Amino acid sequence: MSEAFVNSAFLALSGGFQDAYTYNTREEVFSNAQTGNVVLMSQHFMAGEWQAAFRYLLPLLAFAMGVLIAEQIQHRYKYAKRLHWRQGVLLIEIAILFLVGFIPVRYNMAATVFVSFACAMQVQSFRKVDGYSYASTMCIGNLRSGTASLSVYLREKKPEQLRQCFYYFGIILLFAIGAGVGGNLSATYGIHMIWFSCGLLLISFFLMSLEKWK
Repeated sequence: MSEAFVNSAFLALSGGFQDAYTYNTREEVFSNAQTGNVVLMSQHFMAGEWQAAFRYLLPLLAFAMGVLIAEQIQHRYKYAKRLHWRQGVLLIEIAILFLVGFIPVRYNMAATVFVSFACAMQVQSFRKVDGYSYASTMCIGNLRSGTASLSVYLREKKPEQLRQCFYYFGIILLFAIGAGVGGNLSATYGIHMIWFSCGLLLISFFLMSLEKWK
């Protein structure tokens, strides 16, 4: 179930929502799109705007730390029987995002750092959809893989390549929907809207639980 498309759909919706949330409510800093953060960070550093540059550096470091922690959790609890290690990661992510909803706007940097950390744990833990490598919190890799699959299908006419293409572009579409919903809800209703993302992740958690119960 952790690799099923239906599960990946909720993860992608949540990933898009989180990025739009931090951009719209937390001073226009991305939680997932670290490439954008690197570009803006470098621009501010080159201009001597150190305080502005650190706004983008800290989420970048938090993202790296999230990947590190998720990998350690996988290594230590990979064979746990009571609770799948990926479900444990989801619970940690949900708890972090739930707390972010209480962080006031004067601590926007802390909120963005926490969201970046949570996003990194998600992208490190859920890396395949139906056996294909993908990312649930960003689009560039999915766009490359989906377009490459389409190119191979046009040349070789293999249904498997077309199926792979639909998976990647489907994930991109769901990410975009999550970002659109997240952006509008966050801009209209404010910082508490991150709890919507928690709900999406809870659905993913229960989908994995249903498989275990069966």
